[in-house]
Amino acid sequence: MAEIRLLCDVDPGRSAALAAEFGLASATYEEICADPQVDAVTICTPSGTHGDLARRALEAGKHVIVEKPMDVSVEACERLLEAARESDRRLAVVSQHRFDPASQRVGRLARDGRLGELFFVEARIPWYRSQDYYDSGKWRGTLAMDGGGCLMNQGIHTVDLMLWLAGPVKRVRAVMATAAHERIEVEDLITVQIDFASGARGLLLGSTALYPGFPASLGLYGTSGSALIEGDRLKTVAIRGEQAEDGEGATAHALQVASGGTRSATAGVDEGEGEEGEWKWGDAHRAQLADFAESVRSNQEPAVTGRDGLEAVRFIKACYESAERDSWLRL
Repeated sequence: MAEIRLLCDVDPGRSAALAAEFGLASATYEEICADPQVDAVTICTPSGTHGDLARRALEAGKHVIVEKPMDVSVEACERLLEAARESDRRLAVVSQHRFDPASQRVGRLARDGRLGELFFVEARIPWYRSQDYYDSGKWRGTLAMDGGGCLMNQGIHTVDLMLWLAGPVKRVRAVMATAAHERIEVEDLITVQIDFASGARGLLLGSTALYPGFPASLGLYGTSGSALIEGDRLKTVAIRGEQAEDGEGATAHALQVASGGTRSATAGVDEGEGEEGEWKWGDAHRAQLADFAESVRSNQEPAVTGRDGLEAVRFIKACYESAERDSWLRL
């Protein structure tokens, strides 16, 4: 159980209006960090400000959960990890799709060896953002505040799932472009070849230029079976020698697992169920916030740690560097 106490925004009028709507109080960030009744802070600001704001909260003795990406550079993420160590506070990074029933089930299949030896991984983020999206905020599409384009801002959720389910990466070879947008400093199209430390090979596509946009997907292919997540649902599970599940069958099984109320050995949270057993948009965020609150109460690491946030940013920055060098890059 956690209670929202204070809201803060760079526009005091906006935070005051939102606070009034929900019967809360509005405060400056300095007041929040100084308030002894505030145990934890959640950072939902432009990406390039995450590290500084989170560090200030940690130094004030607050626990922190920060939205993705952790920050826009590896160095900023490492500084934030050091601040968390020195403060002995909990630091979590929002990667809520780890908590989806589909992700939980595929994680169990991979962990239990049901897919066999993983040899190929395919990650796709074929999304679309209009020019108006990038023009709607001065920070959007900038290297200083976004840190990158379709991979850092939009694709990082799929990147995190890929790293979580398929393991560490040995090297990458990327090609990227700004193909369909103007007045942005970042990529809207990227393709990446991946060699995993396990020996598996991978391909990644990320874009915000593929009109009108299509669901993200992550496929894991092993010597004994395959699993495909599309959007936040389980599209297909096929284990050699067993009846394949696809479409509604796979989703129903994932929801059955989610509604069982068992504590996940992978993510460390209770896999809840939505209305009438249906996993709804927002449920994954609620599950991660519940996990974070429990990590604070129990003084244990959250399911998605600052180290996890750093590794996702490290992978993406390596892809950018590979594209700039036009060569393979070893992580």
